Amino acid sequence: MSLPVLTPEEKLNALKKAQEMRSKRAELRSKLKKGAITLREVLEKTDDEVVARMRVTYLLQSLPQVGKVTSEKLMREIGINENRRVQGLGKRQKEQLLERLG
Repeated sequence: MSLPVLTPEEKLNALKKAQEMRSKRAELRSKLKKGAITLREVLEKTDDEVVARMRVTYLLQSLPQVGKVTSEKLMREIGINENRRVQGLGKRQKEQLLERLG
């Protein structure tokens, strides 16, 4: 499958959108780290494009006292693929994450 040919204006718009999404994700991760927002609140926002397209690994590592090793172990135990995005989580997977991380 070949990539579509974009005009310079379309490329610029795509770059702006990507930067905006990265900024919003960084802000969300910062709020999680500080405890200003809970994991439950984030998982309930799956209709939000910023949350839905975030990788579960990054989301978990944004939580206080959860690093790379802990998040990988937890995802392995629950059965979540390392490349899974929040929008792809099943109901049971969300429940198990909340049960273990509150």
